[in-house]
Amino acid sequence: MNIKRLEALLQGVKNDEINVEEAIEALQSLPFSDLEYAKIDHHRELRVGYPEVIYGGGKTDEQILGIVKHMMDHGSNILVTRCSESAAKSILDAVPKAHYNPLAHTVSVVHEATTQTESYIAIVAAGTSDLPVVEEAYETAKIMGNQVRKITDVGVAGIHRLFANLEAIRGAKVVIVVAGMEGALASVIGGLVDKPIIAVPTSVGYGANLGGVAALLSMLNSCASGVSVVNIDNGYGAAYSASMINHL
Repeated sequence: MNIKRLEALLQGVKNDEINVEEAIEALQSLPFSDLEYAKIDHHRELRVGYPEVIYGGGKTDEQILGIVKHMMDHGSNILVTRCSESAAKSILDAVPKAHYNPLAHTVSVVHEATTQTESYIAIVAAGTSDLPVVEEAYETAKIMGNQVRKITDVGVAGIHRLFANLEAIRGAKVVIVVAGMEGALASVIGGLVDKPIIAVPTSVGYGANLGGVAALLSMLNSCASGVSVVNIDNGYGAAYSASMINHL
């Protein structure tokens, strides 16, 4: 349930197009639905502007599909993150219009098209190995109604590649920077643009990268102002914050 659908429901009651009993029935499951293994928060979009997102990690295929079907019945746009291939297949079999991005490990279902922003989010990645996180951020930002531009493989080891794309990066309203190894790209871009930067450390790198901890600490210790940092490999969290900024 989003604001537009709630307004239409109340306007229908006001105009005698919908009777009170029908309206009550529509509102009965508004706070949340209890599926025993999950309590689906239908009120979230009214509170914060975005519907609940399904985190697929740790859930069975049957649980994920059950949540998706229930949200479909309520007309919600759906995003599943960290979705296994088998869970994605079960969703696609049940919902043919669902979109599966195997690199991002996401499944999305657009029930009601969102209006895209005029401004855009730039997602800038250091290397090709960072693409799974880039794609998770991209799918999240798109379903939340943002224009998105991806600029990939522009890490500091060949910094001329970054300079060749500065115009597109500077044109964004907010920049997501995705990098593993030593995570230096966020600091470099922070010294070159006048837009907020959300840095995403990735678990890409050899032993002393410590599964992304080295990149995380580098980004947290950035000497460039305006750099905020999310958790390791958290493309979803970065895109969510970027979307909020882009819609201001």
